[in-house]
Amino acid sequence: MKDGVVFFLSAVLLTVLAGCGHHDEHHEHDEAAEHHAHDEIVFEPEKAKAAGVVVEEIMPSTFHGVIHTSGKVTAASCDETTVVATISGRVSYKSHVSEGLKVANGTALFTITSAGMQVADGDPVQRARIDFEKAERDYHRAQQLINDRIISQKDLEVAKAEYEATKLTYNSVQHTRSAGGVIVTAPRGGYVKQCLVSEGDYVEAGQPLLILTQNQHLYLRAEVPERRFNELNNIKSAKFRTSYSDKLYDITDMGGHIQSYGRSAELNNSYIPVIFEFNNTGDVVQGSYAEIYLITSEREHVMSVPMTALTEEQGLHYVYIQVDEEGYRKQEVTLGERDGDRVEICSGIESGDKVVVKGAIQVKLASASNVIPAHTHNH
Repeated sequence: MKDGVVFFLSAVLLTVLAGCGHHDEHHEHDEAAEHHAHDEIVFEPEKAKAAGVVVEEIMPSTFHGVIHTSGKVTAASCDETTVVATISGRVSYKSHVSEGLKVANGTALFTITSAGMQVADGDPVQRARIDFEKAERDYHRAQQLINDRIISQKDLEVAKAEYEATKLTYNSVQHTRSAGGVIVTAPRGGYVKQCLVSEGDYVEAGQPLLILTQNQHLYLRAEVPERRFNELNNIKSAKFRTSYSDKLYDITDMGGHIQSYGRSAELNNSYIPVIFEFNNTGDVVQGSYAEIYLITSEREHVMSVPMTALTEEQGLHYVYIQVDEEGYRKQEVTLGERDGDRVEICSGIESGDKVVVKGAIQVKLASASNVIPAHTHNH
């Protein structure tokens, strides 16, 4: 009898203990499910589409090394022409000339006159005529002397060159003279980049008056720290963003190429210049400062996402991963190199993850909304 009672009590005790263990297991499972549901962000497909949410499946691909630096956009030297004074005298503007003005080839820009002034060379047209006539006499005489073998062929060529130069100057001054002086015209079409003289200024012959630019080609000058000198040979291209716009420009898309780079750091600083030339698309301003991404050697099997996929909180970076049709998960990531368009992800995502690449801020706002109910998979 005692043995039967003992057996009965033992069975009851085991049943109670088993029930407790089973209850704990269910409790832990429920907590995990509740935690998972709490972490998952619900954003219904219709609302996500309306908010502009776009998801991209991330796979390892080719990326590249990047040197992140700064620099400036300048005019290409081949695009600029300096207009100079053809004679000495006082300058008058022929018409309204201001920076940015478009002028055609041959447009009258200035009049230079020496009237009423004591100019050392005298009247410019008269002086040009005297120089031409003297050179003409010297050339004809040289032609006679060469036949008598008194002078060398080289002496004849020098006399001929002087004759042709003075003839060109004389004809030019004659044709451009007006009632008020000598007219200075644009030697080519383009835009006025800089006026170097003011109305009424006195100028010497050969003095710069104005700079014209065709504005067709531009230079991008990047300043690279000298510690990265060994990487300069690997630079293939560049991307840049100007100080006045968020638009990212790609040198390659603009018909550009690397023009040159320095072989040593410049005086008084520790930076080496790298120069790119590219076609002006019309929306890049000369003289503007730029944030520059120099593209170097390619690397394989790199995980990267568009810059638009990132959000930041207290110095940490996050992306949002789509886990099902209406569920998203916030994921911390560590970053590598960035080229202004995409950024390398060193850890935090895996191949095949569906990452929100547009509308990440909208998903973040959805996660903070108290209106959104807790999401579970019990549909």
